[in-house]
Amino acid sequence: MTQKRDTINPYYLGFNLIYHRMLWDIHPYSWVSRKRVKTYKNKFCGQKAIILCNGPSLKKVDFDSLAQQNIATFGLNKINLLFSHTNFRPSFIVAVNPFVIEQNADFYNLTEIPLFLEARGRRLIKFRKNIHFLHTKAIKSNFARDCSIGINQGFTVTYVAMQLAFHMGFKFVAVVGCDHHFVHQGQANKTLVSTNSDPDHFVANYFAKGQKWQFPDIPGSELHYQIANEVFQRNGRRIVNCTEGGRLETFERQSLSDFFKL
Repeated sequence: MTQKRDTINPYYLGFNLIYHRMLWDIHPYSWVSRKRVKTYKNKFCGQKAIILCNGPSLKKVDFDSLAQQNIATFGLNKINLLFSHTNFRPSFIVAVNPFVIEQNADFYNLTEIPLFLEARGRRLIKFRKNIHFLHTKAIKSNFARDCSIGINQGFTVTYVAMQLAFHMGFKFVAVVGCDHHFVHQGQANKTLVSTNSDPDHFVANYFAKGQKWQFPDIPGSELHYQIANEVFQRNGRRIVNCTEGGRLETFERQSLSDFFKL
């Protein structure tokens, strides 16, 4: 059994942070990805965007109606499991969890939808024109207003999508399908292996039997949602929660139909 350290060595932590950053910076994908992400900076100033989370409430969304709107959408993680039920396709897909990237690699390697993936996914994902690798900064509580250098995961891919939405210049951002509540309970970030159907996502096989997944960190993600909300407000922008039901109260609630009218 590995013996845990009794003290926190700031020099060790600092060296580890710099070392892994340097390894990424010398990788050829790093510079290409940085340039690609940079091209999105303020590209959609003043426009609206919707972040499609993967909670059970996502099934309540009228995707035929959404597809008719001229609104950019961020699909998260395994949003492609929805594709067999609708012709709707998101504008972008974001994934940073290593288990999700590994389990969904076949789709990521085939789709032409712009993908924003954590840089460690480069071992599994073919580097193509639609691929943008993001490097995660280990410093918590940060919000990247420019995502070309690095992002903060904030314990949830939704927070990453919020940073990308800010980077791209979106003024109004709606969160949909973020139930912020899970039937499964346990230690935050602990890794488990799925043994039955998944009640916490929009399809029962989201984490199929035998697949690894991690317990969510509700307090950690909520802290970062508050940070995102404050950053948007300070810059004259707005995040609203258009989820039907759920327990996320950090953002002002609004119906999706009203958000369309903004």
